[in-house]
Amino acid sequence: MKTIKGPAIFLAQFAGDAAPFNSLDAICGWAASLGYKGVQIPSWDGRLFDLEKAAGSKAYCEEVQGTVAGHGLAITELSTHLQGQLVAVHPAYDEGFDGFAPAAVHGNPKARQEWAVQQMLWAAEASRHLGLDAHVTFSGALAYPYLYPWPPRPKGLIDTAFGELAKRWRPILDAFDEQGVDVCYEIHPGEDLLDGASFERFLGKVDNHPRCCINYDPSHFVLQALDYLTFIDFYHERIKAFHVKDAELNPTGKQGVFGGFEDWVDRAGRFRSLGDGQVDFSSIFSKLTGYGYGSWAVLEWECCLKNAEDGAREGAEFIAAHLIKVTDRAFDDFAGGATDEAANRRALGLDR
Repeated sequence: MKTIKGPAIFLAQFAGDAAPFNSLDAICGWAASLGYKGVQIPSWDGRLFDLEKAAGSKAYCEEVQGTVAGHGLAITELSTHLQGQLVAVHPAYDEGFDGFAPAAVHGNPKARQEWAVQQMLWAAEASRHLGLDAHVTFSGALAYPYLYPWPPRPKGLIDTAFGELAKRWRPILDAFDEQGVDVCYEIHPGEDLLDGASFERFLGKVDNHPRCCINYDPSHFVLQALDYLTFIDFYHERIKAFHVKDAELNPTGKQGVFGGFEDWVDRAGRFRSLGDGQVDFSSIFSKLTGYGYGSWAVLEWECCLKNAEDGAREGAEFIAAHLIKVTDRAFDDFAGGATDEAANRRALGLDR
């Protein structure tokens, strides 16, 4: 077993134009003051990080590491959630997702996708320059608009979609493999990798690629009534990153998992600040520790009710309280005695 590292915080939800959220140095100082030990960096946010420069310059990466370490912090992973989303976009979402890319590729799906792939390749190189072993991202989606089978899906549609998704991701996975970095897909509604079954479908299409891994976030499973604890039993060998995020699902006679097109505050399923939702984090930390997960526990703060800075402060305390320092001895070793093979055979009555 290993002790999970933390607490850490994903900076994406906090970066902004006002101090202390407008530079890597300042935001790291803020995170450290709250008790965090690590930061997950959104690679698309130029206020904090230059991905292209990091891919091409070890010196720049050493500078970034020095800035972070100067506050007693470590970099947990780089994130390319927005870029990964654009590796595969169904035309229904073209206009909405154009906002994730530079204006130069807006309205041009082919150019946007090529831009996203280049970003992913840079992320592989940058991760290695930073000495990271894991990377977090989204898979993007081609099949998601057909999630509910009405009208009935044409035979083979989903297989074709996942085949194309795998075709686009396989070279990226290979590039990360060359750098010794795991690609951890956040299993997330809106992506084609939205639950265990869809992850397995994709994994099969990429021939069980060793770098095809999971960023485990139980909040997304609560919102679709999926057993997030048994998920760990099924996929613990592929879980290489962990977003600590809370959620609640309170179905009524008017709405359930699909949310009735309501805004977040009024949905049956809502993301909540840590400790305010329904996720059983004590069981999650116990399971992950028992299975030997030894990487970071990273707060991803999203809540439609609570102030973000309050959530960040409470989140550091919450994660720290749930970390399990693994034992170095059996709890009942005080009652043990010296044994050998002969004693074992006598205990079993084998030599009578």
